[in-house]
Amino acid sequence: MTIKLGVPSKGRLMEKTFEWFAARGITLQRTGSEREYAGAVEGIEGVSLILLSAGEIPRELAAGRIHLGVTGTDLVQEKLALWDQLVAPVEELAFGHADLIIAVPQAWIDVDTLDDLDAAASAFRDKHGFRLRIATKYHRLVREFLRSTGVADYALVDSQGATEGTIKNETAEAIADITSSGETLRANHLKILSDGLILRSQATLWRSRMAEMDDVDRATMTALLAQLS
Repeated sequence: MTIKLGVPSKGRLMEKTFEWFAARGITLQRTGSEREYAGAVEGIEGVSLILLSAGEIPRELAAGRIHLGVTGTDLVQEKLALWDQLVAPVEELAFGHADLIIAVPQAWIDVDTLDDLDAAASAFRDKHGFRLRIATKYHRLVREFLRSTGVADYALVDSQGATEGTIKNETAEAIADITSSGETLRANHLKILSDGLILRSQATLWRSRMAEMDDVDRATMTALLAQLS
């Protein structure tokens, strides 16, 4: 067996992950074309590189099919119920920063907090006969957050495209989405609620609690984590 390391297969996350490992004496590289998800590891024996989408990595960690993986805090906590029983954070990597937030139209001058949103949601239902819609890709995290803060009269609607555009397209009245700079929100005339921060996320190296290891694998894992620390 070998220790399987899952890394995002493209884009800035892949590049920054490769740089982070390289700075610690471990070279990760894609082998083959962009369409192939094979990779190579140099600088330590007994570790294989698996290139996956960032969204697949939490599932593969939870299933024990990879031993280590790099992906965002937001994806782990959204995709894995009882995530802390399935995976453990090894180290935050100081890139891929993004906040999961709740935003509403700037024109809603009387809505600045979650309490305001709760009141607006009740008034919206009384007026329109259906619940205020919040568009998001993060159903689990948003639902748990709103439950904990007492906001009740809403409906989550799934967004697989540009979430910020759902309000302009009249498919939602508010959104819950990831933002790093806030520029896209401002461009779409949206504002973040003052207490609407759900989660601060960044790229993190995670260890699977479910992956099987023999004595050789455990020795490799110990050596790898020592080199990375």
